[in-house]
Amino acid sequence: MNTPPSPPGAERESVRIGALVPLTRPGWAGAGRHLLAGLELAVREVNDTGGIAGRPLELVVRDTAADPRRAEAAVDELARLGVAALAGEYHSVVARAAATRADALGLPFLCSSAVLDALTEQPSDRVARLAPAQSHGWRSYADFLLKAGHRRIAVAAEASVYWASGARILRDRLAPHGGAVVELDMRALTPEAVCDELAGDRASALLLLVGHPEPAVSIVRSVRRDPRLAGVMIGAPAGQPEFAEWATSLGGDGAAIPFLRYLPEPLGPLGARVGTALRERLAEPPSFVAFEGYDTVVVLAEVLRARGTDRARVAASWPEVAVAGTRGRIRFSRVPGIGVWQWAWAPVQVVDRDPAAPDRFRILHTG
Repeated sequence: MNTPPSPPGAERESVRIGALVPLTRPGWAGAGRHLLAGLELAVREVNDTGGIAGRPLELVVRDTAADPRRAEAAVDELARLGVAALAGEYHSVVARAAATRADALGLPFLCSSAVLDALTEQPSDRVARLAPAQSHGWRSYADFLLKAGHRRIAVAAEASVYWASGARILRDRLAPHGGAVVELDMRALTPEAVCDELAGDRASALLLLVGHPEPAVSIVRSVRRDPRLAGVMIGAPAGQPEFAEWATSLGGDGAAIPFLRYLPEPLGPLGARVGTALRERLAEPPSFVAFEGYDTVVVLAEVLRARGTDRARVAASWPEVAVAGTRGRIRFSRVPGIGVWQWAWAPVQVVDRDPAAPDRFRILHTG
């Protein structure tokens, strides 16, 4: 799948960027669709303004389907196809596999949306990231919980390095303030059993560290319908309620569930213009993931115009980037504990869907 299509004979002349995107299950296809919309819109705008030194920019898209091995194979293929750089990916575990493989091949990779702190097995000069590291965003979410008066938190967690990392970040942030995190293992519990555990515990909040749509949707429905849990807040730091399919699946039950997103308030002129164009492309409000996709191509286009398509020169340019993105000026630096070049930081918000109008978001906390 190549996006946008090149005119006849243009394949030899185009500058190619490889894009990793989850477009089919078990990947979060809704997030992948938004990520791809942002990537495609920016590619179109780059080409409308002269491309890369007169050469069209071409996006070579591969579906990762949330499979790390499939992502590694895609990186190998894209490297053979001669892409100048790699972009995209939403799922953290998949992005980690792709980043490690890209680094081994000497292929520059600008990760759009994955947040796992350890994005590569070893520190890398070839990999950069736009999304805030998980430790940064989830600490902000923990601060929101503390500010809202929550000290005993239950997490319904699936087995994953990403979910385990998130639970550890929350625990470390809450503990100095007298907080505690109780883990409910979703390998052993049904949504109904989660309710029973909550009813016997003193937790005032339940966080969904699980996949979407299942078991997240079933857990929300079960908790909302259990009169014993009327006072329990449900939260989703990974951002499941951001996408329209959440509201479609759950309606009013999906409101008042705080989650993380990475947008400023308000958007500046560039962000507002891009947001309008993304809304038209998606036929629904764009998520922060769509803006991440757009900003990825904006950065890569600037680098390719300045440094050309040599992979080593592209990778060497990360510390020199200074680009106006949709959510602020983008620069990369070395952040302690993060082994890749990192934008520190994209804006962080904790928001929820308004129970009075689930299509409207309320900003609860910024950090």
